[in-house]
Amino acid sequence: MIKSLRIAGLALLACMSGAALADSFETIESAPLNEVWLNGGFHTWHFQSDKDLNGANGGLGAEWRFSTVASATAGRFYNSDRAYSNYLGVYYQPWKIGPVRIGAVLGAFDGYPKMRNGGWFPAAIPTLSYEYKRVGVNIGIIPSYKDRLYGGISVQLKVKAF
Repeated sequence: MIKSLRIAGLALLACMSGAALADSFETIESAPLNEVWLNGGFHTWHFQSDKDLNGANGGLGAEWRFSTVASATAGRFYNSDRAYSNYLGVYYQPWKIGPVRIGAVLGAFDGYPKMRNGGWFPAAIPTLSYEYKRVGVNIGIIPSYKDRLYGGISVQLKVKAF
């Protein structure tokens, strides 16, 4: 777990410049946008490293940023339990520190065998996002849930399609 937290901290620092760290916490003003981002899944560092979980969660996803504070997302990936999962959700990120947006993705997932027999379930995942020109990263802090879902830090690289 310490290794996962260290990696998450390094990922966050990589998103922020020294000047950005000095900036204060700000609220983002909502304004319309029209951007489409594509990603190839996630890479996850699990808190329960003794469980032989899959951290290479390759897949295909898209994010439509329709506002400076919100975007819709959908995709498919190979999950930690080595099964395919689908997801649908909405990012809501109304705050920022420097260039890093802060909020959560609220949505639904399927494909986890121990969670509702692989069926759909709701989820709220705290998320940090950083975007620069045509590239970006989402960092999700995934909570563990009993022995059904294994938590970790997920990193999702993305590229702007338009």
